[in-house]
Amino acid sequence: ARGHLTILAGRHATGAARLAALAGRRVGAGLVTIAAFRSTLPAFQAAEPGNLIVEADDGAMFAHLLGDERRNAIVIGPGSGTGDRTREAVLAALDARRSVVLDADAITAFATDPDLLFGRVRGPTLLTPHEGEFRRLFPDLVGRAGKLERVREAAARSGAIVLLKGPDTVIAVPDGRAVINVHASPGLATAGSGDVLAGLIGGLLAQGLTPFGAASAAAWLHGECARLFGGPGLIAEDLPTLVPRALQSVSSFN
Repeated sequence: ARGHLTILAGRHATGAARLAALAGRRVGAGLVTIAAFRSTLPAFQAAEPGNLIVEADDGAMFAHLLGDERRNAIVIGPGSGTGDRTREAVLAALDARRSVVLDADAITAFATDPDLLFGRVRGPTLLTPHEGEFRRLFPDLVGRAGKLERVREAAARSGAIVLLKGPDTVIAVPDGRAVINVHASPGLATAGSGDVLAGLIGGLLAQGLTPFGAASAAAWLHGECARLFGGPGLIAEDLPTLVPRALQSVSSFN
């Protein structure tokens, strides 16, 4: 009943997929699978025992995994690489019309042909760029004044929900609705923090939240984890361990 999140891992930077998987599990996804190259399977199998590990050496193998409709949420990008495998996996996920989070490498992989990506967005899709990745997909919007309007235009153009990360994270829907999240900390500007955010969104999507709701809630929870840490020295590995306390702080409002 809590869904099944599937994450595409790459050949290098394997920690990125692990961080996303931990965040997805901590936020409540029922199952989390990491789809990895055969050569990296031992590294993932020797890591967190609660992650399910499967082989997906190319886009076709990843597409085959999506034949299981229980895989209702997908995260592609954290450490996945920017080559053909990532592009093929993204297009397969979009064609399957699952809830999809495209982060980091999955965004950069379409920098030379963003219209190919936008043309395949039909189901619930989230793009979660930082400013550099945003520039790769929407170069003509970078010079425009007003972050809110830039993100709204990007959402309308792409057909996806766009979450532009920063101290004031802006989340916009193609129909113009938007949220600005300022519940954040400078400590979140650390390697791997974005991978955790992608996993939080994926874990909430797996449980049935709408993409806009999942993105907005995850951005707030991400910031709440940093607040709970309470000082300097925060690294990405700390964030998933703080998710249970952040969720308790939400439940205390009810």
